Amino acid sequence: MTNDPLIHDPNGGMPRLLEIMRRLRDPETGCPWDIEQDFNSIAPYTIEEAYEVADAIARSDWGELEGELGDLLLQTVYHTQMGSEAGHFTFDSVVKAIADKMVARHPHVFGDESRDKSAEQQTADWEKIKAAERAGKAQTRTLEGVAAGLPALTRAVKLQKRAARVGFDWPDTSNVIDKIVEEAGELVEARDTMTKTEVEEEFGDLLFVVANLARHLNIDPEAALRSTNAKFTRRFNAVEDALATTGKTPAESNLAEMDRLWDAVKAGEKAGK
Repeated sequence: MTNDPLIHDPNGGMPRLLEIMRRLRDPETGCPWDIEQDFNSIAPYTIEEAYEVADAIARSDWGELEGELGDLLLQTVYHTQMGSEAGHFTFDSVVKAIADKMVARHPHVFGDESRDKSAEQQTADWEKIKAAERAGKAQTRTLEGVAAGLPALTRAVKLQKRAARVGFDWPDTSNVIDKIVEEAGELVEARDTMTKTEVEEEFGDLLFVVANLARHLNIDPEAALRSTNAKFTRRFNAVEDALATTGKTPAESNLAEMDRLWDAVKAGEKAGK
């Protein structure tokens, strides 16, 4: 093949990766699995790779992050190759679009505006530019354009931010906490008197308000929950290790014993701080 020298060139850079993907998708000589894929079938892998990037960052594993960033870049290349085949866009047009967007959204760096402004003012200016972009796309509704495929907690925060821009927001966290108490009470009532669908709806209402509290506290709820998941995993593993020293597994223990060990692990962590 005439392009084999590029494919096997370790210094081929981006052109090499683009050619590898083009060859993988070649209907005559490509990989059968890659040829069969479409945007919908690849999208879950794109989401998964983004989370794996975040996981490597959370663990400060920079060697693994390098590989995960490559995997995520491959997703972009995969989608742009399919877009090129369908005549929607190309890798170059995608690169141009994001470069143009970054220049347009940073007039204080690439334009005539002064950089002498607060972070809050820069954020406000950024939102104004984004609002103008949405208007140019005929997105007239306040909540329009918030991706439905986002993780639910992240999307909840983004929806709430959009609503807050037009004044639909509680003035402080005390109102949000009051609403959490109210929604928790409704959930308890639903648990005892309503159908599973109604209980699910009330549970969703509670999560939505909790996400709103995170926004008011300037906390990323996804990051907070990931951190708690990691903490739970670490502590439960320690409980499991402690049981193992007595020849037991969790299934052979009981809640009282595991609670006692859990408290000991928790106390040990706090003492270590």
